[in-house]
Amino acid sequence: MYLKALVDIPDVSGKIVSQKKKDSTYIFYEYDRVYDPDRKYNVPKRAVIGKLSPDDERKMYPNGNFLKYFPTAELSHINRDVSRSCCLRIGSWLVIRDIISHYGLSDLVEDAIGRDAWLFLDLAAFSIVSENNEGQYYPDYAYNHPLFTQDMRVYSDSKVSEFLSTMPRRCSVEFLNNWNAKRDHREKIYISYDSTNKDCQAGDIEMLEYGHLKSGKGLPVFNFSVAYDKTNRVPLFYEAYPGSIVDVSLLQYMLEKAKSYGYRRCGFILDRGYFCKSNIQYMDGCGYEFIIMVKGSKRLVSELVMQQKGSFEIDRSCFIRGHRIYGKTVKARLFADDGKDRHFHLFHSTALEHSQRSSLELDLEKMERLLEKYRMRPVILPDAYEQYFELYYNEQDNVLVHWKERADVIQQELSLCGYFAIVTSEKMSAQDAIDLYKSRDSSEKLFRSDKTFLGNRSLRTYSQQSAEAKIFIEFVALIIRNRIYTLLKDEMERMDKRPNYMTIPAALKELDKIEMVRQYDGVYRLDHALTKTQKTILKAFGLDSDSVHALTVTISDTLGGKPAAAVHSGGGKHGKN
Repeated sequence: MYLKALVDIPDVSGKIVSQKKKDSTYIFYEYDRVYDPDRKYNVPKRAVIGKLSPDDERKMYPNGNFLKYFPTAELSHINRDVSRSCCLRIGSWLVIRDIISHYGLSDLVEDAIGRDAWLFLDLAAFSIVSENNEGQYYPDYAYNHPLFTQDMRVYSDSKVSEFLSTMPRRCSVEFLNNWNAKRDHREKIYISYDSTNKDCQAGDIEMLEYGHLKSGKGLPVFNFSVAYDKTNRVPLFYEAYPGSIVDVSLLQYMLEKAKSYGYRRCGFILDRGYFCKSNIQYMDGCGYEFIIMVKGSKRLVSELVMQQKGSFEIDRSCFIRGHRIYGKTVKARLFADDGKDRHFHLFHSTALEHSQRSSLELDLEKMERLLEKYRMRPVILPDAYEQYFELYYNEQDNVLVHWKERADVIQQELSLCGYFAIVTSEKMSAQDAIDLYKSRDSSEKLFRSDKTFLGNRSLRTYSQQSAEAKIFIEFVALIIRNRIYTLLKDEMERMDKRPNYMTIPAALKELDKIEMVRQYDGVYRLDHALTKTQKTILKAFGLDSDSVHALTVTISDTLGGKPAAAVHSGGGKHGKN
């Protein structure tokens, strides 16, 4: 992110290098030299600190790295040349303000960060409303929205960059400690835990590594995981770690973290990526229950499926309404030396069977076309071909001569299409098991909203500290957005119809049509009465026309120079936390 400010190119002899790329010239700063024993000379370590001004070759537009290596450089922090819009969009801000009050987030963030807590909350609101995490666009959002900062002060992108680059990691640690301390640890809860990975368009980020990409462009990535309280529908904590670490190896560290936060009476809902013997034994040792998905093609599960095949797939007493599948529960041991019987919930879905069969047949056709293409030619094929075909080669030059389908293997896989299993450590029905596991949809929606609606598919930052700060802000934004999603969903379930304006993007867009206009006397006033749609959306948050009018007076007073109304207390259905 390049700041909207011009600075002199640093005069550091032998340390500044320029490099032209397409239409731009970038300024590099040599911050270190590392001796390479193989090449037997020092290798310079450089970072981009700015982009050359097209109008003055002595000046440049700095980025976050410039602030890191030249911290004493003077930049104008307050965006004084940008006046506030005469029309403020207040609806989404009122809802976010109410949720901040409900969770007591302002106190938690202030305790962790200090005087810049209000800018932090504004950045979280910006990412929710604008669906963007690029700090350079924050002033555009601040121009026409109310703010949490003192007197709703509009800060520039250079202030945002400096704020992110100077936020120590202890701030997020302290917030997570206090946030989890507020939970009711006597309550039995189920925690859904899942992870994703993201790339970062940046330079010196320690946790960026090449790893197993779940999506992306083949760039170095970092992993981001969230523990979500399914019982109370709220995110609990997050982790960001190097991209080369696989999911299965991280679970035990997460369990220790959950224990340190005081969670003892809980179970974990896990994806099949966390399934391994050591993880199961570790959860047993911690006294945690678990619900975990296992592929139907796994040897143990496939044996159980073949034993039970035909006993429940059309038995109406095994039909699970709401999911349109059939299920049956049996007891078995996960491993040969497993000390406990586990509950295996076997399921069959006709729709899944058709989908998996079609997919397998299509894959086999593609493989055969490729085999035909390389007949009588030297080729090295992936292992999947060996799984489904017997391949015959000319041993001298590895030329593919002939192949034959492994009919028994394909027939076995076709017979398992449509089956899957969920394993639980505690006794429950197949209905309860699938209901609990499907509740993972909430955490999966968190990741989708994080990447799609908070602009966090890729971080755009230049230092490890800025990246950690952005991830911290992202987590707080997830807490707020998740609450918006939950309340809208609950309200929609109470309605006879399912209107399309009750999704988060549509609702926020509609709420932003609630505007305050600065009139001739300089006072901001509500422009017009609320519409029926706006009243319906606000009802989900316990807000109505009276509460909106009361808050508009607070906004008007603040912009008139009076102190900002504290976000510690708020109206709505939440009240004071």
